[in-house]
This record gives sequence, C-alpha cells and structure tokens, in this order.
Amino acid sequence: MNRQAQAVVMLLFGGAVLKAGLTDIHLRYVKEGLRPFLLIAGALLVVAAVMTLYHELRPTGDAEHAHHEPRVGWLLILPVIGLLLVSPPALGSYAAGQAGTALAGASSESEFGPLPPGDPVPLSLMSYASRAVFDEGRSLSGRNLRLIGFVSTGPDGRPLLARITLACCAADGRPVKVGLTGAVTVGAPADSWVQVIGRYHRRVDKDPVNNAAVPYLEVTDWQRIPAPRKPYE
Repeated sequence: MNRQAQAVVMLLFGGAVLKAGLTDIHLRYVKEGLRPFLLIAGALLVVAAVMTLYHELRPTGDAEHAHHEPRVGWLLILPVIGLLLVSPPALGSYAAGQAGTALAGASSESEFGPLPPGDPVPLSLMSYASRAVFDEGRSLSGRNLRLIGFVSTGPDGRPLLARITLACCAADGRPVKVGLTGAVTVGAPADSWVQVIGRYHRRVDKDPVNNAAVPYLEVTDWQRIPAPRKPYE
C-alpha cells in the first residue's frame, strides 16, 4: 500500500473508534470506564491520518517518481468500512455455550449480608449464583428474586439464564449461568433478553465445560425485555 491508502485506512478506523466511543456501541466491547481512552485513541488516529494525507497530497516543486502499488491493497479498506456501517453485537448465547461459568469461590461467609428490601429483590446473576452456591442459599430463602439475562441453551437442551462478565473487554468475557426450573417454562429463543422472577432452588449442576457449579432458580414469572444499555456485568 502507498501512504495515501494507509492514511485512508487509518482515517476510517479512527472514525469507527470515535463512533463507538461517542455512542453506546463501545459497551459491547469494553467497560464503560475505558470510553475516554477510546475517544483519545480515535482522535489521534484521525489526526495522524489527516496529517499524512496533507503531507502526501500537497503540491511540491520537485518532480517525484511515481510508485505503482497493487490496487488490491485498497481492499483493506473494506473491513474498516464494515466497522463503520455494521456493529457486531455483544457476546451472547454462543459465547456462553463455549466457555465455562465464571462463578468463583468466596473467601468467607461474611461476604453475604442480608438482601436489601424489595419484592422482588433485583440481583445480578453473579450475586445470585454466589449466594446460591457458596452461601447455600441461606440469604436467598423465602425471598422473591428478579434476575435479568439472555437465554442460552444448556447441555440438556433446556434454557439457561446467562450473562457475560468482563474484567476489561469482550476478549476476556466469561459467562455466569443460572439454570431455570419450576412449573413455569421460559419459552423465549436463545439470545432473547428476559426478566425472570423466582425463588431460590437448592438444585446445583456442574457445567460440562469447566465442571464449575451452576445453581438453579425456581421460576414463577418471566417476560421478554429489550437488551439493556450495558449488556455485561
């Protein structure tokens, strides 16, 4: 590629980064706290591209020899244009099925205080799973609970509730999985976002991917909801 083509690719890529950083699209890939760094990186790419184009296209008094690079190099622009026009979705049921649950051990029982007031009590999937497994459901018993996640399919073909947790970005995302049981069946297709109301159930299975614990929730009610602004926990 010549410098002009390189600058155009850099300009388009910087524009794609700025577009993601200025909208909620970046929440599909990184934590919200990294937004300022995306904006700075995108701006630097755009400035560098503009300066390169200015240097290459400005008229000069000296005659220069023309260098003819293969035109196929311009095809590298197509993936970058795709980033501008089409934004890949957040990680969902496929990623959840390929990775083991991210449920980690608790250091002591003192980590699990009483639930806040409310009926139902809103809980993250990680909070519910940790309390159900490591606290053996003591802090959950007798309470109506509300969990939000996307529908995934378990190894037995039954629906699971899942959500991806991030340490930094989507590249290190891992799922938290909660099995669903009871007389009420969640009938939404995979990748549908749902709000589930239910109670603690003592059933715990093993994730076949990493042999970690997957707790269950006894479902009493559920409904489909729009995808949340922040898809990750």
